[in-house]
Amino acid sequence: MAFKRTEGGGRPGERPGSKKGASDRPKKGDKCSSFKSKPSERDFKKKEASKPKVNEGIRLNKYLSNAGIASRREADKLISAGLVKINGKVVSELGTKVKAGDQVTYGGSKIKKETLRYVVLNKPKDFITTSKDPRNRRTVMDLIEGACKERIMPVGRLDRNTTGVLLFTNDGDIAKKLTHPKFKQKKVYMVTLDKNLSSDDLQKIKDGLRFEEGIATVDDISYVPSEPKSVVGIEIHIGWNRVVRRIFESLGYKVLRLDRSYFAGLTKKNLRRGQWRHLTQEEIDRLKMIG
Repeated sequence: MAFKRTEGGGRPGERPGSKKGASDRPKKGDKCSSFKSKPSERDFKKKEASKPKVNEGIRLNKYLSNAGIASRREADKLISAGLVKINGKVVSELGTKVKAGDQVTYGGSKIKKETLRYVVLNKPKDFITTSKDPRNRRTVMDLIEGACKERIMPVGRLDRNTTGVLLFTNDGDIAKKLTHPKFKQKKVYMVTLDKNLSSDDLQKIKDGLRFEEGIATVDDISYVPSEPKSVVGIEIHIGWNRVVRRIFESLGYKVLRLDRSYFAGLTKKNLRRGQWRHLTQEEIDRLKMIG
């Protein structure tokens, strides 16, 4: 891909068990007098099964995930440990469903199903990607204050001095998918180095550099048109800690600026540094299709 600097941010017809060569054509006297048969009982059951059932409820782990309590996998652990109640009774069986009118409690508090929220921020420098900082430094939560009444959390991390696209949500399933290695979510960074990147080092990065976690596989890397060769674009899907910085530092370069311009289909287009916006329904639908 070309990197550009962005602003803002048997046989046919033979019945089983029939003799070889026997015709499947209905015999005289058969109830079925044509090849166009009436819907079978199996077809009817399949059609009925496809209809939405009234008040069938949703799985308890999904309910907890939608409420922002935990991811589905983590919710299963809470359920198995007997920490969740439905209508005052402890539930420990996985797969239990919550129906309309049910009261679910966890830790003694009633769980209210939250509206799922999705917010994208164009993160500036000097903000920590965490909910709280023991040293009272500024966090990304300060930037999205007032975005919604629901408690949303950052998906993944960006270093204090790394800028760009950062997603927040209370959708535990989406957060899990976007951070799990097996889903290989695409990330694009614009990197500014302290000196020009040599063509030899560019090729080394393309070939893959070895780190303690394994080979750092880069999907694409190239110089940015109309920019010095100290500015490069890199596309990557692995999510190792500080992996982009480590790639260049391992070859003797210092990263002066690191900006994430793309993450899982999201960009910072029309967002100035420090600005946020809610995702469109189309963007949310795309995220839900992951996996």
